[in-house]
Amino acid sequence: MPAALSRLDVLESEAVHLIREVVAEFDRPALLFSGGKDSAVLLKLAEKALAPAPIPFPVLHVDTGHNFEEVLHFRDRRAAELGVRLVVVSVQDSIDAGRVAEPTGKWASRNRAQTATLLDAIAEHRFDALFGGARRDEERARAKERMLSFRDAFGQWDPRNQRPELWNLYNGMIRPGENVRAFPLSNWTERDVWTYIEREGVELPSLYFAHNRKVFERDGMLLADNPFLPRDPGEQLVERSVRFRTVGDMTCTGAVPSAATTVAEVIAEIAATRVSERGQTRADDRAGAAAMEDRKREGYF
Repeated sequence: MPAALSRLDVLESEAVHLIREVVAEFDRPALLFSGGKDSAVLLKLAEKALAPAPIPFPVLHVDTGHNFEEVLHFRDRRAAELGVRLVVVSVQDSIDAGRVAEPTGKWASRNRAQTATLLDAIAEHRFDALFGGARRDEERARAKERMLSFRDAFGQWDPRNQRPELWNLYNGMIRPGENVRAFPLSNWTERDVWTYIEREGVELPSLYFAHNRKVFERDGMLLADNPFLPRDPGEQLVERSVRFRTVGDMTCTGAVPSAATTVAEVIAEIAATRVSERGQTRADDRAGAAAMEDRKREGYF
């Protein structure tokens, strides 16, 4: 009798199936690649799904200009190692062109400004499907996503206008100008992702592991010292041993105190926490599920 598949084997099989379906059904897919842990796992899954052939689609990064340098170096190196085409589009270019305004205020972040840049990139390159690393466990708006999440000709997402997904049957039929976001990691949890990283030896940026860094506290979050986020009076820099559970802009991504320097130690930390990585470390997600749903309706990731 064949051995039963583990939970991780089932999740991997589901993700590989979706990647192959998208490659078969769509003309111009691409993979959204931020350099974070979820997109690193997506690249590994794409390798597995399409081996021994090389990955046939480009990786797309919407660069806000406020990224961690460690992540950008990792992004460039991994794309070169895999021999995939890296497409980088810039939020700064969208600001310079007057497409979006530079955000201001205490929690000013360019994350929402990414929407216009992303939609312009989709139109320019005629992408009809984008792989993303979103997971349903992250927050409630993402929990409404299908594996193939339909976007209309304006790039907008409507949770009431999504196709049924019965068993593993996916409807990839779209009209010109429409596109989908494909989420192979939909049913994964943060712990699943890290367990897969451990099993497959997936490489990550050093930010995900404990290191000494100058940080300051704002509204209960530890933010990295950076040139894009002025500190208020009284926000003193201190050096702490921290790591990042998720990777986003330096302006809104918080660190957590940690001594975990290995994948196994990170998994042990995750097992003990009761707060999602985005809820604990992303200032732009603290506005609530309704705010995230509004951003997604506008065409956000």
